[in-house]
Amino acid sequence: MDFPGGLRADGLPAVLSDPARLAAVRATALLDTGPEEVFEDLAGLAARITGSGRAFVTLVDAERSFWKACVGVDAEALDERQNPVGQSFCYFLVGLEGEAFVVDDAAADPRTADHPSVGPMNIGAWAGYPLLDPEGRVLGSFCVIDDSPRAWSPADLTTLATLARSVSTEVHLRQSLTASQAAHQRSADLARSLQAGLLPPRLRTVPGVEAAASYLPASHSRHADIEVGGDFYDLFHTHGPNYAAVLGDVCGKGIQAAQVSSMARYTVRADTDETGSPSDRLARLNTALLAQDTPRFLTTVYTAFRPTAEGLTGTLALAGHPPALVRRADGHIERVGAPGTLLGITDALNLTDVPFHLDPGDLLLLYTDGAIEARPRPGTAPETTGALFDEDDLAAALAASNGMDATATVAHLTGVLDAHHGGWASDDTALLALRAAPTA
Repeated sequence: MDFPGGLRADGLPAVLSDPARLAAVRATALLDTGPEEVFEDLAGLAARITGSGRAFVTLVDAERSFWKACVGVDAEALDERQNPVGQSFCYFLVGLEGEAFVVDDAAADPRTADHPSVGPMNIGAWAGYPLLDPEGRVLGSFCVIDDSPRAWSPADLTTLATLARSVSTEVHLRQSLTASQAAHQRSADLARSLQAGLLPPRLRTVPGVEAAASYLPASHSRHADIEVGGDFYDLFHTHGPNYAAVLGDVCGKGIQAAQVSSMARYTVRADTDETGSPSDRLARLNTALLAQDTPRFLTTVYTAFRPTAEGLTGTLALAGHPPALVRRADGHIERVGAPGTLLGITDALNLTDVPFHLDPGDLLLLYTDGAIEARPRPGTAPETTGALFDEDDLAAALAASNGMDATATVAHLTGVLDAHHGGWASDDTALLALRAAPTA
C-alpha cells in the first residue's frame, strides 16, 4: 500500500516513528496500564452491535500495538495485551493518517492477503477507525475482528466511527483533567471547554422544524475546582424521515459525571440503526450504564419524531425525568409523558411510550430540573414559599412566550429564570425546544 508519509526501512509507515505522534501517545498515560471498565464497555458494545467476536481499543507506538481493551481475547497480563506493530493491522490506520481501514475478506484482500497476522490471529474480516488526539494525530485504533469473511454494513461502520470518537473523547477528558491541575484558572477554562464538548456545537437542521437549545452551568461550578456538569442534549437523524431528540441529567458533577454524560450521548447515537421505541432505546442505554458499574444515575427524556405535512408526530419516554411541555399555537400548555424509572440503578425498568402531535406553530420543550428548581442566591431573599421556581412557574413562562419561534422562546425562558435567581443558578440548566414550523 501507498502511505502519505512514506515507509520506514522495515517497510512499515514512516509516521509510526514521528516524534510528535509518539509524544502524543505517551501523553495519554495509557500505555502499559491495566484494563478499565469504560474502555472494555465500549469495546464490548462494539462487539455486540456488530456481531463480531472480538473488539479492541489499541494504542500504537513505534514498535508495538498495546491493547488497552480486548474483548473476546483471553489476555490478562500486560505482556499478553500487545503484539509487534508489524503483526497488527493497526499500522494501516496510523499510516493512513486518520482514515478508516475496512477489510471484508482479509485472506483475499490484496492489502492484507500476505499479512503475517491473518492466519495466526484467525482474521476473517477487520474494521477499524482511528483514535485521534485534538491535533488529528493517530494514537491508535478502535477495531473489531470477525473470524470469518463478511461484508461490514453501513450501520456497523457508523457504530464503530461513533464509538471511536467516544473513546477519543474519553482520552481527551482524562488528559484535560491532568493538564488542569497545573493552574486553577486554566483548569476552570478547560472545564468549560469540556462541558461544551458534551453538547453538539450546533443543533441539526430538521426540515419543517425549528430547534433551539441553551445550557447554563450552576453558578458555584464556575468558581470552584473543576466541576463539569452532567446535563446534556442532542438532536440527530435516525433513519428515513425520522429524527430523535434526547436530553438528560447525570447525578452529581465532576469528571466522572462528564464521562457518564459523554458515554450516554454517544451510546444513544450509536443505537440509531437499531429498531425500537424510545423506551426500548432507553432500556438499552440502561444496560450500558449498568455494565459500566458507575455510581452515577441518569434521568433523561428520549423523543422520536418525524415531520409531516400536518406538523410533527412523535413518541417520547421519560426515565426519572420531569414531563415535557407542549405550547399549543393558541398559548395553551400541556404536559406530556408518563413517570418512568431513572437509569443506571436497576435493570427492572418501568418506562412508557407516550405519543404526541404538534400542529404547525406548536412547540415542545424539554428541560432539566435546573429549570424547575431555580431559587435566589442564599441570603439575598427571604425564605418564602414563592422562592422556588417550579413546574407551574415554568409552564406560565412558556405560555407567556406564545407566538415566539424556538430561538426566541428559549431566550425568553432563560431571561425569566435569570430574573428569578438574579444570575445565580443553583443547578445546571438545559433547555431544548422543537417547534413545528407554522404554515405561511
